[in-house]
Amino acid sequence: MLPEIIDLFSGCGGLALGFDKAGYDIAGGIELVPAAWDTITSNLCWRYGKEQETHICGDIKEISGDIFKDRIGPEGSIIIGGPPCQAYSLAGRAKLQSLGEDRKNTNDSRGYLYKEFLRFIFAMKPKAVVMENVPEAANYGGKNIPQIVCESLEKNGYKAKWTILNSADYGVPQIRRRVFVIGLLKELSADIAFPEPTNRSQGNESDEIRKQCERFTECRNFIMPPTAETDKPWVTVGDALSDLPVLFPSADTKYHLKPINAGMKYRCAPENDYQKLMRSWFGRETSFVTANSFRKTVRDFPIFDKMKQGDNYLDASKIADDILAEEAKVYGYVPGTEGYEKLKKKIVPPYDREKFPDKWRRLDENKPSHTLVAHLSVDTYSHINPWEPRGISVREAARIQSFPDDFYFNCSMGDAYKQIGNAVPPLLSYNIAMALYKIFN
Repeated sequence: MLPEIIDLFSGCGGLALGFDKAGYDIAGGIELVPAAWDTITSNLCWRYGKEQETHICGDIKEISGDIFKDRIGPEGSIIIGGPPCQAYSLAGRAKLQSLGEDRKNTNDSRGYLYKEFLRFIFAMKPKAVVMENVPEAANYGGKNIPQIVCESLEKNGYKAKWTILNSADYGVPQIRRRVFVIGLLKELSADIAFPEPTNRSQGNESDEIRKQCERFTECRNFIMPPTAETDKPWVTVGDALSDLPVLFPSADTKYHLKPINAGMKYRCAPENDYQKLMRSWFGRETSFVTANSFRKTVRDFPIFDKMKQGDNYLDASKIADDILAEEAKVYGYVPGTEGYEKLKKKIVPPYDREKFPDKWRRLDENKPSHTLVAHLSVDTYSHINPWEPRGISVREAARIQSFPDDFYFNCSMGDAYKQIGNAVPPLLSYNIAMALYKIFN
């Protein structure tokens, strides 16, 4: 028998989904945002016909640390969770700083929610602990949050270690570096071990990431991420998306906003092991796929159409300038005239070309994606489909994060993008869950 899972700061369920796949029972959890609570409840509670909702929708600061004690059996519990990262992340810091000095990231109360995570641990005394966050959490106004968490656990009966894992090393088609803390009760004889990578880069990217970790070796509780002992390559964007439906083949295709839970047939049979896994995660292969919604960005479809894979905003801006020049020539407009300026506003994106070179990026089918972020809820310029002239769909974002095809999003398109961008990739979580499985079973 395995310990039962208490899932804090659950989001839409990426971390819990990996543990569920590994055979653990999700006994309880807490999520603040109603839309995310509805998603995790739909997929990890109602799916299994559970009469009692496992997760509470509420503010963790107002909930007793032992609220789930009556749900835990003799095998004990594991507490997992990813406290909000906005106060730590570079994007979150920049946004807060833009709002004024009094809004700097170290004044953000979300940066201290790890203390609520620890409060539940000390109240519940779980057998193990797993905490996830962004690498920037290691320098929060001079404070190293994962190190602080490890030291707090050690003072309260645990042994604890932290490291930085890259999701691409675990079969996820995305380069996504995240801090993970694992704690075990000192009475357990097993040593802490992070999962061995299942995939590796065919270039030197993995070595470069390990070099970036060397600056943390002076931290007593930090251990270097495991080295890949496999030749199995990283999963690419092409591997992840090639079987999904064609939604918008050309820039002059008529746009249709598809309901988020409307099903479509796959483009073809699964072409690789990753696609097979995404279709059969819950043990039964799906015959259609939902969440095929994508954003209507009429101004930009013609620009996307001419972008090459790997192109960024600077490349897109040059394409926009060329389109403007051609259109202005047709109408006889010259720079500085009212007609020209109106045409320019209609065609050329207004973002600063020096500040935002990576605001747009067309995915390369031969590489893993760069990191998905919650800003997808605002626009999808950062992740443009490699073959079609549009931003990625909700399902494509889910595939890049390793959410299976029968994981449903009962929410708006914007909420779905945000939930996916904030999540822990379930396949990475599964590998961590299996590393603990070896200890408890």
